[in-house]
Order: sequence, then C-alpha cells, then structure tokens
Amino acid sequence: MNKREKAIVLSSGGIDSTTVMAVARDRGFDIFSLSFFYGQRHAFELKAAEKVADFFKVERHMTADVDLKRIGGSALTDNIDVPKSRDEQTMAREIPVTYVPARNTIFLSYALAWAEVLECSHIFIGVNAVDYSGYPDCRPEYIRAFEKMANLATKATVEGRLHITIDTPIINLTKAEIITLGHSLGVDYSITHSCYDPSPEGLACGLCDSCVLRRKGFNEAGIKDPTRYVMNG
Repeated sequence: MNKREKAIVLSSGGIDSTTVMAVARDRGFDIFSLSFFYGQRHAFELKAAEKVADFFKVERHMTADVDLKRIGGSALTDNIDVPKSRDEQTMAREIPVTYVPARNTIFLSYALAWAEVLECSHIFIGVNAVDYSGYPDCRPEYIRAFEKMANLATKATVEGRLHITIDTPIINLTKAEIITLGHSLGVDYSITHSCYDPSPEGLACGLCDSCVLRRKGFNEAGIKDPTRYVMNG
C-alpha cells in the first residue's frame, strides 16, 4: 500500500477510537483526526482527543461544532440522569438513554465531506457490536448501509475519482481484545477518557456504563487500568 495514503479517524479520545487510530497508523496511513463538540456533558473527552492526536502525530486534528444539545433526547446532551452501577445483563436489555439520536450518521457525514476535500478513501470509526451498550448505529448492517450511501453521495464518488471505505477494525472484538490489540500497538491508555459523567476535574465516575465496560476490559485483558477514578484520584 502507498504509505502516503490518507485516512480520517473519528476520535472521541476513548479506548475504541484510540485503538482504531493505532490500527490506521500501523497500516501506514497519514491520519487526519476528527472530533466533535456536540454539547456532550462529558466534553472533557475532547482534551483526551487532543492528547491522542499529539501522541500519534496526526497530519491534522479538527474539532467540529455540532449542537446536538438543542435536540436533546440523550443523557449525554439533555437533562437526563446518566445510568449508574448497572450490570451487563441490564445494559444489554435495551438501548440506553446515553444513546445520542443519529450521532454516528452525523459524524460520518462530516467525515465524508472532509474525505471528499482531502481526496481520502478511508474513514475509520471505532464502532463495536460486541462489548458495547447496544447502540443501533454501531451495527455492521448500519456501517454497510452508510458506506453504500457514501459512494452515491459525493461528486468525487459519482465521477469515479474516489471510493469510500468505512473501516471498522474493532467491530467484532470484545473490550478486552480491543485493549490487548491497542497495547500491542503501543497505545498509552492513560491519555484516553471514557466516562459519561466525569467530575469537573475530569476524573471518571467509575459507575456509568462506559466506566463499567472499561474497567471490565482492562481486568479481562490482564492489563493495569490507568484510569483516574473519583474514588481513587
């Protein structure tokens, strides 16, 4: 593969997207990192995304503003409590209130627009359909549908100058497998952030679904969890 081929990586600053960025780097892509301030209560994640971009020495890191808080409908963007201390069975029972309406569709659409400008064929996203909270826009069938749409949606693809591939290298991995993969690729997970409801100082609550899955992943991977939680500072 041409070592100078470009890839856009959607980056939240969390475990999944950071591992995906490591995979993209390992495959020899020049990385363009894309994050979003969308009115999320855990906007501290954007500081982590900047650290991740610096860590990987990306070609460019961009944070786009998309005001999903005005739409609401999610515990991450609205005045709705973030669920805490839930077991995995409860998490798997229904789509949680932390689901943000159409979030990945919006994010991928921005990435698609940037990809056309950059003449970039690859968009990497850290969706996961295994050890996750059941979001509908993380399923393989959703990704396939978006990729098909993407290749019908732009001037560059219609004219045959570009073919968009949505790369999902961790979609079928457990959280432990994701962490193990990232660890093997040299990821420093201490710079990442996963918590949905962090303290003002950015400490993880340790109790939200994302924290529970993160802690479980490190435990099952046999790798020390570097996360700074409220209970341990």
